[in-house]
Amino acid sequence: MNHDELRAYCLAKPGTSADFPFDADTLVFRVSDKLFALTDIQSVPVSVNLKCDPDWAIVLRQHYDAVKPGYHMNKKHWNTVVLDGTIPNDEIQEMIDHSYRLVVKGLTKSDREKLSQIPDNAD
Repeated sequence: MNHDELRAYCLAKPGTSADFPFDADTLVFRVSDKLFALTDIQSVPVSVNLKCDPDWAIVLRQHYDAVKPGYHMNKKHWNTVVLDGTIPNDEIQEMIDHSYRLVVKGLTKSDREKLSQIPDNAD
């Protein structure tokens, strides 16, 4: 997965947006203004920080060398995933989906209801 594919996949999720709040290289993906993924657009290979259930984060780190504790993030709740081709794209997409769902789960009921009214752009 390259930067363009990562961006397209994240932005296809309902209620998502992207911006550069920290610097000109760190692209942040948000749902209802809450961060669920971020990437350095200059990184080679591409890497992305994703929110993760703490237990699953440990399993992923043990299973994939390309999954590390989240760089500059709470290492219990975030992973840095290096998209170097060693993890199948469907697994990467599941990690992105998981991060998105965790953030949505933490939104207010009102915000979750608003999201449910937005069509999924993944089709």
